[in-house]
Amino acid sequence: MKTTDNSIQMPVLGFGTLIPDPTETFNAVRHALEAGFRHFDCAERYRNESELGEALQTGLAAGGISREEIFVTTKVWNTNHRPGRVEPAFRESLRRLRLDYLDLYLIHTPFAFLPGEDHDPRDPDGNPIYDNGVSLADTWEAMERLVDGGQCRAIGLADVTLDKLRAIYEFARIKPAVVQVEAHPYLPENELLEFCKEKGIIFLAFAPLGHGIRPGPLEDPSVLAIAARVGKTPAQVLLAWAIQRGTAVLTTAKTEARLRENFDIDPLPVDAFGEIDRIQTRQRFNNVVNTGVPGFIPSTK
Repeated sequence: MKTTDNSIQMPVLGFGTLIPDPTETFNAVRHALEAGFRHFDCAERYRNESELGEALQTGLAAGGISREEIFVTTKVWNTNHRPGRVEPAFRESLRRLRLDYLDLYLIHTPFAFLPGEDHDPRDPDGNPIYDNGVSLADTWEAMERLVDGGQCRAIGLADVTLDKLRAIYEFARIKPAVVQVEAHPYLPENELLEFCKEKGIIFLAFAPLGHGIRPGPLEDPSVLAIAARVGKTPAQVLLAWAIQRGTAVLTTAKTEARLRENFDIDPLPVDAFGEIDRIQTRQRFNNVVNTGVPGFIPSTK
């Protein structure tokens, strides 16, 4: 039985698959493989695990790439937090992804929703219907049993605040291997990052470009000036900063040119890194940490 070890080998630069269109998902994943990406992040909630699985199978065969060379993550959704629902959800994700094992399985958010097939249960006023009959600790214990079973290499949490992470870390038999949260120069999450470094947890930043929202980090005057100075794009500067501060990152792109751009990362000069560190703007672009409801996912209703 696995106990406390939470060390894993994960490529620092990952490809996020929050892409609503199935055909675009398939094509983007194929192009990401060709560009050099070997870390792929998806979720039950994105409703495109099947397309990711098909693209990986096709791309691995075409490129002569082995399963062991890639790192695949997916996430259990809020409606499956009850312990009896965790393993069936995991096995369904494996089936859709056409994989024999997962490298990493995350709790998508620390909020439990009404169990069922509706991913977005709402009351008549449009408010999310939460499930008060299960705790995050209950869900975590069910996740630990997946690791015990051998088809899940590591487990972690997403969209979690430091207080919730601390509570799970202290409770857990198998410690979280990864924490995935929004992070960029406008939301550096320094305290959470320091905790992760202290405990040997990988801090995985999503939206390192600020979800591409403008105005945002991509148009920050400091970032633009550094990009011009070092001969890189603002996106490359932001990804380099994220990696240099000790985080892994997820980036999403749909074109071959943008994928190759995002994979071509060089270290920043020390003064440029420090200049980005000193940016004072503070803004969160996705409020999922407070509600359990993810932004940027189109409604299926």
